Amino acid sequence: MRIELEKRADVSKLFAFASPLLALVLTLVFGAIMFAMLGKDPVEALDAFFIEPLLEVWSLHELAIKAAPLILIAVGLAVCYRSNNWNIGAEGQFTIGAITGSYLPIVFYDWHSPLVLPLMLILGALGGALFAAIPALLKAHFNTNEILTSLMLVYIAQLFLDWLIRGAWRDPKGFNFPVSRDFAPEAVLPAIWEESGRAHWAFIFAIVAAIGVWFMLRYTLKGFEIVVLGQSERAGRFAGFSSKKMIWFSFLFSGALAGLAGIAEVSGSIGHLQPAISPGYGFTAIIVAFLGRLNPLGIIASGLVLALTYLGGEAAQLSLGVSDKVTRVFQGLLLFFVLSCDTLIYYKIRIVWSRLRGRAA
Repeated sequence: MRIELEKRADVSKLFAFASPLLALVLTLVFGAIMFAMLGKDPVEALDAFFIEPLLEVWSLHELAIKAAPLILIAVGLAVCYRSNNWNIGAEGQFTIGAITGSYLPIVFYDWHSPLVLPLMLILGALGGALFAAIPALLKAHFNTNEILTSLMLVYIAQLFLDWLIRGAWRDPKGFNFPVSRDFAPEAVLPAIWEESGRAHWAFIFAIVAAIGVWFMLRYTLKGFEIVVLGQSERAGRFAGFSSKKMIWFSFLFSGALAGLAGIAEVSGSIGHLQPAISPGYGFTAIIVAFLGRLNPLGIIASGLVLALTYLGGEAAQLSLGVSDKVTRVFQGLLLFFVLSCDTLIYYKIRIVWSRLRGRAA
């Protein structure tokens, strides 16, 4: 007996549209079961996880802070994935963008100018793009698996950040703690509405990027090229499109957005460099991209949902005393059910029975 997946001739548009919502409902159901197994009241736990963080204005600001890098990174990844290029290393590009963007406020800390912040953002995006160029080069010219190369580069980026912060960029007045100098006011990304919370302009960047990429994919020749090459490289070649150029474009574009997210997070939320600048935004953004159906406008909604799991996880730790790993479990369940629902919508399971035939003596 073996199990095979057979592609459905007709796919239900209703179920295809409702797949993310079904995945979210299944995640909540199995999350409730998980809390019950931990000895917690499921209703109280889910309320602490998904409802309480939405009841205060300041917590809505925190939601925007956590959603901004997820949306920015996921929008870039959507371009990659729709073109059939699998960038799994956005976490590393996020880290390198934070490093390159922090060069000015750390090395030239005495330079106070209105140009500092714009140059930081440009350097952050450039650093992320150049780091993403490594797996692009290896795939385009050496046919190397981009999943492995981009993923392995994440660890190089994280170790490089740790080496810098514990070495050349460590604050000489920081009592030997592994942190950089605090950024000058000119190097801090300003808040959107400072009177009510600390959400900063990275969230605006994310929304603008999502709308811009949606317009590109829907109304421009480059968007048509992305879709055609993603669905059929052979058809793309007949149309005169270059798969190698698309590899470079998609990786550089997604790396630039990840790098921009990195320096925006450091400048707007942290205020200095430190060994840990991300709770895994680059990996969680993969879930955001697929939950949003690789549609930039859908990614805005899914980014807010995944940001809520971070915020709710922190609230649940305080009110329920559960582990911080619960957040990871919810995110993993969500990705599992998104992929499972999509698989069952587009394919049907077929069981094939095979008889063992003995050879006559």
